[in-house]
Amino acid sequence: MKIICRCNDVTLEEIERLIDEGVTELEELRRLLRLGMGPCQGRTCIPLVISILARKTGKKIEEIPLPNARFPVRPVKIEAFVEGEK
Repeated sequence: MKIICRCNDVTLEEIERLIDEGVTELEELRRLLRLGMGPCQGRTCIPLVISILARKTGKKIEEIPLPNARFPVRPVKIEAFVEGEK
């Protein structure tokens, strides 16, 4: 068993199974498996998943769009992240 997303324990087998079932968009894979939603924010797994998608679908890596960035719903002051500071 090969772990592709260490933050959320997503395996190569899980990704390939969904691709084989017809899920061939990175955004959909992200939502279904929570890829790139852990502490590393996809720095490791997203490039790997793009490579897997390219191999399994026959697309070129450049043809697979990068995931959409999602910004906070409300701005948060930096003080909220710094413990004990006022």
